[in-house]
Amino acid sequence: MELLQLQYFITVARLEHMTEAAQSLHVTQSSLSKTIQRLEEDLGVPLFDRIGRKLRLNEFGSSFLRRAERALFELEQGKQELSDLSSPEHGTLELAVTAASTLPNILRAFRKRRPHLQFHVQMLSTQEMVTLLHRGEVDFCLSSPPVQGGDIACQIVYKDLILVAVPLGHRLAGRISVSLSELRNESFVGVTKGFGTRDLVDAMCHSVGFVPKYVYEGNEPARLSALVEAEIGIAFLPSSARNSREQIAYLQIEDHELAREIALLWHKSRYISRAAQEFREVVVAYFQEMSENG
Repeated sequence: MELLQLQYFITVARLEHMTEAAQSLHVTQSSLSKTIQRLEEDLGVPLFDRIGRKLRLNEFGSSFLRRAERALFELEQGKQELSDLSSPEHGTLELAVTAASTLPNILRAFRKRRPHLQFHVQMLSTQEMVTLLHRGEVDFCLSSPPVQGGDIACQIVYKDLILVAVPLGHRLAGRISVSLSELRNESFVGVTKGFGTRDLVDAMCHSVGFVPKYVYEGNEPARLSALVEAEIGIAFLPSSARNSREQIAYLQIEDHELAREIALLWHKSRYISRAAQEFREVVVAYFQEMSENG
């Protein structure tokens, strides 16, 4: 059994499509197919059910996939550990976020400590982020809501109040607070379902008898403030996203404490480099300061 066979098998197993897997691996489809066939011959069992051109991971394949992913995971951790030992000032920090409003300030603070370190940040839904976590493909995630259990470690770092953001010309702009029921006929802009804040506010609105009417749904939370300023709709935004330069009024929500918890997540078995440990220290210190300043 060869390492290349395992890498090819995992890619095919995740995509369940030979053509897409070949494109992802930058190899010919015939070469990929022959490699998978040799692996199956070595193991003595088929790993896929083949129906025409379609592939489906079977019972043997599902069982072997867990072992193969674990084997490659350990090898990758060893590679990262050696890289950290040989060149601790360089490398790349892999991050995934569902809560991105505080990330620029956190990265700025960390950049001062590690100016030569590179970043790769992905804005993902909760489920997408959890998938990468389980695979050990990211160092840390900033997530709302928190995710716990299994191989995922979770540290809640901040409780972020959710506010109602309205343009300055809106009928509610002069108010300090508003009840949820007063918003039932408003048009909203928000992130798509699957993001923690969206799911949280939808559930809360449903509890008081209405479903928010969204005129815009996207996967870029930072865009929402501009849409509110342009009077496209109002939005539920976390207090950490407030910017004094915005032409927006923020109102507290009456009768309900609507808040999201922001958590730092990591894989319990993933190697944590010295740079990654410092990043965790910066995150914790940043949110501690936010909590102390109110």
